[in-house]
Amino acid sequence: MGYQEVYQRSIADPAGFWGEIAEELHWFKKWDRVLDESNPPFYRWFVGGETNICYNAVDRHALGAGRGRAALIWESSETNEARTITFFELYREVNKLAGVLQNLGVRKGDRVLIYMPMVPEAIIGMLACVRLGAIHSVVFGGFSVTSLANRIDDATPVAVLTADAGMRKGNPVKLKEILDQALDNATVDSVRDVLVLNRGLVEIEMKRGRDLDWAEQLEQRGARYVEPAHVSSTDPSYILYTSGTTGKPKGVVRDTGGYMTALYASMSQIYDVDESDVYWSTSDIGWVVGHSYIVYGPLLKGVTTLVYEGRPDHPDPGVWWRIIEKYGVTCVFSAPTALRGLRKFPDQWMKDSDISSLRYFFCAGEPLDEPTYQWAGQTLGVPVIDHYWQTESGWSMLTNSAGLELLPIKPGSPTKPAVGHRLQVVDADGNSLPQGEKGFLVDQGPLPPGMLLTLWGDDHRYIQSYWSHFKDKLLYMSGDYAIEDADGYFWMLGRADEVLNVSGHRLGTREIEEVLSAHPAAAEVSVIGVKDELKGEGVLVVAVLKQDIAPMTQHRVAEEMRQLVRDKIGPIATPNAIHFVSTLPKTRSGKIMRRVIRSVYQGDAIGDLSTIEDDATVDMVREAVEALKSEL
Repeated sequence: MGYQEVYQRSIADPAGFWGEIAEELHWFKKWDRVLDESNPPFYRWFVGGETNICYNAVDRHALGAGRGRAALIWESSETNEARTITFFELYREVNKLAGVLQNLGVRKGDRVLIYMPMVPEAIIGMLACVRLGAIHSVVFGGFSVTSLANRIDDATPVAVLTADAGMRKGNPVKLKEILDQALDNATVDSVRDVLVLNRGLVEIEMKRGRDLDWAEQLEQRGARYVEPAHVSSTDPSYILYTSGTTGKPKGVVRDTGGYMTALYASMSQIYDVDESDVYWSTSDIGWVVGHSYIVYGPLLKGVTTLVYEGRPDHPDPGVWWRIIEKYGVTCVFSAPTALRGLRKFPDQWMKDSDISSLRYFFCAGEPLDEPTYQWAGQTLGVPVIDHYWQTESGWSMLTNSAGLELLPIKPGSPTKPAVGHRLQVVDADGNSLPQGEKGFLVDQGPLPPGMLLTLWGDDHRYIQSYWSHFKDKLLYMSGDYAIEDADGYFWMLGRADEVLNVSGHRLGTREIEEVLSAHPAAAEVSVIGVKDELKGEGVLVVAVLKQDIAPMTQHRVAEEMRQLVRDKIGPIATPNAIHFVSTLPKTRSGKIMRRVIRSVYQGDAIGDLSTIEDDATVDMVREAVEALKSEL
């Protein structure tokens, strides 16, 4: 069956559609109902069913035909180490650590916070938690003391898994030290034990009675086998925090059975991979992509997953391509930010490696602009597929489902709704808009499996944040602007709050960026709204040029960019200023530090560095401020 037929069935008969897929996984007790939509927007999948994600992701393969197949491949360009772990070896390691946690008193429903670098032990820790029915909350290793303390206060974990340090471009990030400060700053005192993986990267101080050495505990408390907990399908599997407009992070809660089924299905439907593939998501486990497509999706499907500690351009811009050649990677999932960063360098870095094993290159996290798409498609020689999703969705909302049918690619569009998603573009009152008109992207209930269950400890905020934007209409608000074209393809126009009001005209930053990115000299472009006494808001362009652009030509490039905006959007969108910088300041997740750029440009007081960018460390923000002051 092609995409349209499969999609229509997922909409017309969601219970039948998802029930058939769930049958391919292991359930200790089969569900009573596939879908309970009696209390919208609290949709529940596989009600009454009992299962275990760890059993399905590990035991099912380790105790079967997949026993000797590689489960994890770990490569670190930071420490020049590599390690391959088979499914059976993973099974042993997960049981050992689950035994440690169980012997420390971790029980079903307890929260365990994981603050670790990109090492196999972090993934083993996640799997050990879900084996016990404990709820893990992974916090990205680049978060600041304040951000970490806020998450500890909200999740109230009984245990923390951490390491002495991670590495970033050869410099240690002292995770244990940051954690110690966060535990001192936290207002709750729920943490009984801190398990510390000592990589020998930095000196650490162990607090007596709380801190435990990882290796010692595996020897003393590890187990050969821990019975996987029978977890209700509707019970939480993990909490993952995402930024909130109030400053307080939102704890997205994922269920167990629905998430497991959706992720398992997506590996074949969207990514077109099976047990013969090597899948590489270049993300970090601290982000939703890392949860879904470094850990759970590939392992549930029995696919080898590559875990990478390092940057795309360190020690040089050829490191990714060498890894693809070394392990025969067949499918990569990355971010447009990474591609744009690599586009700055000569193509020879890529051509020096044999990447002929590659079949697909997927992107998400932000719209993939056409110039970057064209460059990547030509140089990689494989389909480059943009798709759209959120922390809240857990997997794709819009995608080109290569495993069902590879639809014609329209550069700049993430194509069409993934199975189960009833997406539409609406106006401010929630009324459906004609094709070609810009509006809010919404999802109609019932939401497919894998979407957020609620927000941790705050059902009211869940409803207010996602379901209360339209009077008398219960629609999931994505928070993004979009257009649906005549062919049913969707085009993302950026966050609804990333809209400039220039002399009464509403302009999406994404629309202007798309135009500017088409200039042949542009490597990366960011558009930011700044104060303008006459217009209310003005357009600031901060751009990175390709390496071969001489400084004396920058004035001409700026004028050409202004003319492009006038021609494509109109004089009202003409930039107030265009500044060229050596690099755009970004958080570790690849988000551009817009507020930092705006503050430096306007001469505003920066204020509390720890909170000005939710996904950045204090040092990253400070470095960005200092660099920008010399360039803006």
